[in-house]
Amino acid sequence: MDLFQTLTEMIDLRSFSNLWYWIALAVMWSTASHWILGVPFDMVHRARKNGGQSAEDLEDLVRINVNRMLYVVQMAGLWILAIACFVLSSLATLGFGLGVEFAQAVFLLLFPMAAVGLVNLATARSIRLNEPQGDALYRRLATCRFAIQIIGMISIFVTAMWGMYQNLRLGVFG
Repeated sequence: MDLFQTLTEMIDLRSFSNLWYWIALAVMWSTASHWILGVPFDMVHRARKNGGQSAEDLEDLVRINVNRMLYVVQMAGLWILAIACFVLSSLATLGFGLGVEFAQAVFLLLFPMAAVGLVNLATARSIRLNEPQGDALYRRLATCRFAIQIIGMISIFVTAMWGMYQNLRLGVFG
């Protein structure tokens, strides 16, 4: 037996049985629920608690990120949507139609993040339209974060169930 064969037998390189996949999933959702519209959520707590300069900084950062996001959507939104739909439908077809486990794993990471992008976009449009300040802005950002956390919980549950199913179906010995 050579070294490569020994290593591949000891370290399972399949997606759902790989520890790094689950670490990446956890880090991805932790980051997604912390950065709301490109603003770290601890700034919302600080602005709510201290007010003053912290509140002004938060409002400025939200305004900048909302304008940036809506500008990108206005300029390239259709292309972004087309590419995202192509990538997601390709991954779904490869993964669930043809049984490619890696495509399934990537789809289960990217599809919920597309939903997060839509939640962020809806929040950005709402903020641009209503221009909330103070407590109204804090509530809007907290609502966006809550929606992202709900999407994350559902995504982690579905991914865990599918991953366990795949691991049990394929078994320890492939």
